[in-house]
Amino acid sequence: MTMKKIVLKVELHGERTRQKVMKTTSGISGVESVNVDMKDKKLTVTGDIDPVKVVEKLRKLCHTEIVSVGAAKESEKKEDKKIKNIAKMIVPPPSSYSHVYYPPPYYVGTVDGYPNSGCVIC
Repeated sequence: MTMKKIVLKVELHGERTRQKVMKTTSGISGVESVNVDMKDKKLTVTGDIDPVKVVEKLRKLCHTEIVSVGAAKESEKKEDKKIKNIAKMIVPPPSSYSHVYYPPPYYVGTVDGYPNSGCVIC
């Protein structure tokens, strides 16, 4: 199968139904991304999935209709790779450390040396 972008019209009656739809859809194997538009009552699913199986699972929760099925754009993934490459160019990893950290010396005094300390060691 190839990457598909599926747009579904779903009857979402509230936040709880939306959460159930999101959880059910994201649990289907092959799903890459899920987006819900509450205003238009549309669900957009992207991934290597069968639209009929998605609709079958969602119809158990709410009324669902297929609006469109098409190929997913691969350009989004290419843009992500470009961003990662740019980040590597901006901040080069350190090749070696210029100095070694030495903690400050720790001095141990005795109770006899500090008579007003009030500390007693048994």
